[in-house]
Amino acid sequence: MRLDKYIADTGIASRKEAAKAARSGLVSVNGETVRDVSVHIDEKTASVIYCGAPLKREEFTYVMLNKPAGYISSTEPGAKTVMTLLPEEFTKMKMFPCGRLDIDTVGLLLICNDGPLAHELLSPRRHAEKTYGFRCCPPIDTDSARELEAGVDIGGYVTKPCRVQLSATGDSGEITLTEGKFHQIKRMFSSKGSEIVYLRRLSFGGIKLDESLKEGQWRRLTDGEIETLRSAGAASGQAEN
Repeated sequence: MRLDKYIADTGIASRKEAAKAARSGLVSVNGETVRDVSVHIDEKTASVIYCGAPLKREEFTYVMLNKPAGYISSTEPGAKTVMTLLPEEFTKMKMFPCGRLDIDTVGLLLICNDGPLAHELLSPRRHAEKTYGFRCCPPIDTDSARELEAGVDIGGYVTKPCRVQLSATGDSGEITLTEGKFHQIKRMFSSKGSEIVYLRRLSFGGIKLDESLKEGQWRRLTDGEIETLRSAGAASGQAEN
């Protein structure tokens, strides 16, 4: 593998930035300074130092994005997608949104290049839990909330049981689902005569939105969060069996 690709695949810098750092003597491989990043290295055994920090190229990359409103959850080139909020190198690594949030929904969105795990988490019969904070108008009452929890008809489909925590005023709360039909939460509340006016994903597959991330900001998942996701995928698979 070319050295510049190796560096770019870690997400720490673009190929152009890697070349500039190498020319400045800031890149070494196996203890030797390398100024030409077009050289090929053994990505499995090489020890690469970039700007004083050792690099580790992972097979898969996982990112938490605090999605703002107005962005599409897709990889469609030329569109205003969530991928435009991330470094270009992530697109080159064939990363994609794990699931979708509506264009006006904000909050936690997982972006990765781990197709098998994404399948486990998103397969129609294997969905992991997702929790959203919501505001609605007009407010709903506790009876309506219990009906939502039991399952409601959203137009030829009855939703699976969920959990609803309703505020005292009935105009906000949290809802936890294990599925994700098109505009599901909006359609669920519409069946009770209410409209969702704000929706924010708070957690997905056992990981919670990092509240230190402002909308539009991102960070890599920690090792613990990755293991939590993998456990959620494995548990979902066992539930199906």
